[in-house]
Amino acid sequence: MMIRINKHLHFPVSETLFVFALDAEAGKEFDHAHKLITGIGKVNAAMALTQQIYHKRPSLIVNLGSAGSKGFIKGEVVCCTKFIQRDMDVRGLGFALYETPLSGIPPVLEYGLPVDHLPQGICGSGDSFEMNHAETAYSIVDMEAYPLALIAQKADIPFVCLKYISDDAGSDAAADWEVQVHLASVAFKKVLFD
Repeated sequence: MMIRINKHLHFPVSETLFVFALDAEAGKEFDHAHKLITGIGKVNAAMALTQQIYHKRPSLIVNLGSAGSKGFIKGEVVCCTKFIQRDMDVRGLGFALYETPLSGIPPVLEYGLPVDHLPQGICGSGDSFEMNHAETAYSIVDMEAYPLALIAQKADIPFVCLKYISDDAGSDAAADWEVQVHLASVAFKKVLFD
C-alpha cells in the first residue's frame, strides 16, 4: 500500500511513521500502520520522535493531529509546510519574535511536502491550549508540529503535516475539541488512503 503525496511522489505505508500526540487522534484507522503516540507538548513530541528515529529510521514522517484555527473551518484537513514556535519570544534581547536565539533557524521554519488538493496553512506550535487566538503570523494553532518538522528537517527525512481543524482557537475551543478530535482519524484516512 502506498501513500500518494502528489502525482509524482509516493511512499510505502510500511516505511512511513505516523506521528500523533494522542491516541484519540489516531483512532482505530491507523492500527495497521507504524504509529507513534508522543504525548502532548513540544518536549514530549521531540523526545518521542528522536527516540523513534534512532530506533528505526522511516522513509517518511507524517504528523497527523487536531488543531485550532480562525481561518479554516471545523472538519477541514489542512496541510502545513511552514511552522512557528509561537511561545518563543526573546525580543527583549534583540531577537525577532518567534526566533530561537543563536540557532540559525529563521522564525518561520519552512519544511514539509504539500499534499495535492489540500489547503495550506502556517502552524504555530506552543505549550499552551490557545483559546484567544488573535495572531496573524500563523493560521493554525497546535502543540507539537514545530519540533516534529525541525527534527525531520535535521534528520533529512521527508515530512508531511496534516491538521484536522477541531476548533476555532476561541472561547469554545475546549468543548469543540472534545467533540471533534474523534473525527480526525477518519478524515486523515480518507485523505491519505482513499
